[in-house]
Amino acid sequence: MSTEWQPGADLDVLRARAAMLADIRRYFADRDVLEVETPLACLSAGTDPALSVMRARYTGPVFAHGVDLYLQTSPEFAMKRLLADGSGAIYQICKAFRDGEAGRLHNPEFTILEWYRPGFDVDRLIDEVANVARLALLRSELAAEQITYASLFDMRLGIDIFGADTQSLRERALAQNIIGAEQLELDKDAWLDLLLSHLIQPQLGKDTLCFVTDYPVSQAALARTNPDGTTAARFELFHQGIELANGFHELIDAGEQAARFEADNCKRRGQRQPPVRVDRRLLAAMESGLPDCAGVAVGLDRMLMLRLGVDDIDDVLAFSLQRC
Repeated sequence: MSTEWQPGADLDVLRARAAMLADIRRYFADRDVLEVETPLACLSAGTDPALSVMRARYTGPVFAHGVDLYLQTSPEFAMKRLLADGSGAIYQICKAFRDGEAGRLHNPEFTILEWYRPGFDVDRLIDEVANVARLALLRSELAAEQITYASLFDMRLGIDIFGADTQSLRERALAQNIIGAEQLELDKDAWLDLLLSHLIQPQLGKDTLCFVTDYPVSQAALARTNPDGTTAARFELFHQGIELANGFHELIDAGEQAARFEADNCKRRGQRQPPVRVDRRLLAAMESGLPDCAGVAVGLDRMLMLRLGVDDIDDVLAFSLQRC
């Protein structure tokens, strides 16, 4: 008899997931952070060339001839429209979707926690992310550490990220025998990301919450540029070699945001990826006045894996891609 109908996560794991979500909701309720819900299928989506967006087709009232909807890679844009409308501090626990991502740490549909704090900068948000991570992991004693992206590459690989060029980074990847590197044609940021993920990340946060800060400005995504002009107010959290969170002191300049969207879509076309329809409503919201704020996205499936000490995301999902 086939067992394909059975879930990957057993009942104890599902109970642990429910307890973790309840803990998180209690944390934000105690601090008067409003839980919100925003659409998972929208007319536009993030343009980040590093992400592949999944689509769905809608036909019916309002769009009688049909329209493609993007399944959101994160709820960020709609949440920022709420912030611009005066919501104050908000959080959301929801599903997010990314095409082409499946494996031990990835499922194309995953659970995300995202929150925004008006008036916070990166340092204040890192403190709060550390508190939420300790709560979710049931590790109240975990210490937190910070290191800049540039220092990390200098200390671990002896690479000056600002001086290195694409060819020297490629040669480093080949010298380190990264599988498949010889067949890759990448830009500088993609080579840096490859070196980070293969040579540095597995050692990050072995016994701590490790926050990597001040990413190169070319990897700013939706973060504002730091005063040095070369780095962005962005951080990522790693624990036991697994990336858990991505946070920003948010860009609030609508003109700069529009320019980044256009640059992203140009890069997508150059990589033979379809461009993504730009979110004009987000840009309008930013023009109306997005408050100074910091925000972060946290992968809750991975957080649950670490909480329970399991190695495969399939073990913490009721029905992963291979079971859905």
